[in-house]
Amino acid sequence: MSGKKLFVSIAGNIGSGKSSLTKLLSERFGWIPFFESVDDNPYLKDFYADMKRWSFHLQVYFLSNRFKNHQRISEMSASVVQDRSIYEDVEIFARNLHEMGNMSDRDYESYRELFGIMVTYLRRPDLLIYLRANIDTLLRQIKLRGRGFEQGITREYLNRLNTSYEDWISRYGEQAVESDGSLNKLLIIESDDLDFVNNPNHLNKITTRVEETLHSPSLQAPRVVG
Repeated sequence: MSGKKLFVSIAGNIGSGKSSLTKLLSERFGWIPFFESVDDNPYLKDFYADMKRWSFHLQVYFLSNRFKNHQRISEMSASVVQDRSIYEDVEIFARNLHEMGNMSDRDYESYRELFGIMVTYLRRPDLLIYLRANIDTLLRQIKLRGRGFEQGITREYLNRLNTSYEDWISRYGEQAVESDGSLNKLLIIESDDLDFVNNPNHLNKITTRVEETLHSPSLQAPRVVG
């Protein structure tokens, strides 16, 4: 990679492998990793036990933490890879909670207003990597990592999130060009048949495409498939 500071963000549903890929890319390219706050999240277990009671609290917590990380990323001179973007909070998770009746209209509008203020101060990623996975893959990987509070996540909930992800990704290119002419690039990884954690060839395939995408004049690269 060149000496230019890069900001890469990895998006994807629960269990898609974002944290693992964040770690692997940080090691491969020497980027500083920023991981999602999970183990030290004071609301997550309560949320999965009672989504309607804790949805607003959880989303505000995530939004606050990701905004602080964004500020740190903007102030750093080194390149960064981030586990889940701030845009997923509003485009995927808060939206679904509201549509499912687990977040009131009042709370949802307050949340969106807060996000709208925050996002004007944020630098968008130079590259967004979307880990696409089907529901069977997600459920298998959720089970394998063994977080107790995640074991009750339903197929229906994951499917709703996947639908929102596809809608958001399809619109991502509409906001791809910054005012200074820089591009916010997109790389989609079809991850169902990839094992980038245990198979070096699969990881090499991804890292090669990441490099190609970052150096390409195009907004979107061909997808990475198994």
